[in-house]
Amino acid sequence: MTPGQRLRQLANLLNATTPLGLLLAGCARAPVRRGPRGLLIATGYRWRLPFAGAFTVGNVVIFRAGPAQALADPVLLGHEERHCTQYAWCLGLPFLPLYFLAAGWSLARTGNPGTRNVFERHAGLQAGGYPEPGDRIQAATIGRTGPAARERNEA
Repeated sequence: MTPGQRLRQLANLLNATTPLGLLLAGCARAPVRRGPRGLLIATGYRWRLPFAGAFTVGNVVIFRAGPAQALADPVLLGHEERHCTQYAWCLGLPFLPLYFLAAGWSLARTGNPGTRNVFERHAGLQAGGYPEPGDRIQAATIGRTGPAARERNEA
């Protein structure tokens, strides 16, 4: 791990978001394993909310998919890793209301919670499965996961 990745790991541990992510994964019975670059990967998440195929809490990246499929998409994993860094920059829990405000702003402006969301834009819209501004969302692919239909893979 780089010094920056170690610092992010420590920051998210101290700001309580990584322990919160581990608690959430444990309550959802999503097994956790070590991932690359100081990430913790939880797989098999089955709760209804959030609707995304992947989301991040601290340094814990939580996937609906199994372990093989979760680690097979380095683009999405990189996107989620950038959210881990955003948690550290926001000093932990303040990231959540800031993210939801940005998602609400984006939803009101574009009809999509990611397109104009500053956090999603900095993490990479396309990597997270969000349309670029001006792109049309195809209703037939919403809710699917995987590289072939990445219209809304993460939160």
